Amino acid sequence: MSVPAGTAADGTGARGGAPAVPRPRTRRGTVPAGRRAATGPLRTLTRLLGGRRRAPDRGSTTAHDLAVRHRLLLALSALLTLSLFLSYEGVHGDANPLRTSSAPAVLSVDTALYALGRAQQDAGAAAPTSDFQRQISVAAQSLAAAAGDDVGGPAGRQALQTVAGLITVYAVKVQQAQLQPAGSVLREAYLSYATGVLTEPGSGITARLKVLQRQERAAVHRQTSFGPLLWLGWSATALLALALATALLETQRFLRRRFRRRYNRQLLAAAALSAGGLATCVLFTLWTHQGMADTRDLLDRPLSGRLLTDAGQHTAAYLAHTGLRAAAAGWIPIGGILLMALAESGLRRHIDDYRFRPR
Repeated sequence: MSVPAGTAADGTGARGGAPAVPRPRTRRGTVPAGRRAATGPLRTLTRLLGGRRRAPDRGSTTAHDLAVRHRLLLALSALLTLSLFLSYEGVHGDANPLRTSSAPAVLSVDTALYALGRAQQDAGAAAPTSDFQRQISVAAQSLAAAAGDDVGGPAGRQALQTVAGLITVYAVKVQQAQLQPAGSVLREAYLSYATGVLTEPGSGITARLKVLQRQERAAVHRQTSFGPLLWLGWSATALLALALATALLETQRFLRRRFRRRYNRQLLAAAALSAGGLATCVLFTLWTHQGMADTRDLLDRPLSGRLLTDAGQHTAAYLAHTGLRAAAAGWIPIGGILLMALAESGLRRHIDDYRFRPR
């Protein structure tokens, strides 16, 4: 019996060793029975324990990236809320004092000066006239209104009390002069004394009222000015808003790339809230500042006669609704808290899924 070449007669290879065992033939793409039997239960156990969710890799940076974005969104939201509140309050905080105190005080002092000027024209009449008494009454009422508006604080109220007393002295001296015969020495003496009380430089009624007028106009300028601090505050607010919008967009793209989620509703709501809230605050600020600037331009020139009545109506129109818009400042912290809550809820589920695990 012939033996194939390279094979020993006892079935071993030509070079010795274990007998050759024929390998079972398998089709390409199939798995041996033993391996298939082991894979089936393992796959079932994996599904029972973790579903189809893949366990995070030890070398993955997902948890760290989520934590960084989470802290960044919260920090930017808090800083934007603080900056917006301070900037908004810096403009609207002066609108109510301007509407209720400074602007009416300027108009009251202007009215008193105009009424005293008209009274001086009637002081030389041969007999007491009702027009003189009416102008004195208008001046006294205007000063009382200015005192009610807290012109210049305690010092201003003291100055108004002094002026009110001088107006009484002036009116009495003019009335005494009008009771004297025309051309008499006593009449001229009374009129001279009354004129000195009214127009004496530095200590007269007119000089004192003009000092108060300048002080109140300076207060109007301070309240209506948009100074360097406000420019800095609103510039910082704009930069923080841009940074928050960029961070929200980048976080949305990160979640879409990493978790295959097209949109995150909480982050989209946070973006809409920040954009809408900032736009509303900017619009309210522009309206209020424009009304304040128009009021300053109106009161920055001497007013008399019919212009005084018109100025009061225009001022009321310019500063209308400023109190309501100023009250909106209280909603800014509430909006900031809601903004941070949306950023927190939008990332919390992913952070909980990708915590760092101990090795």
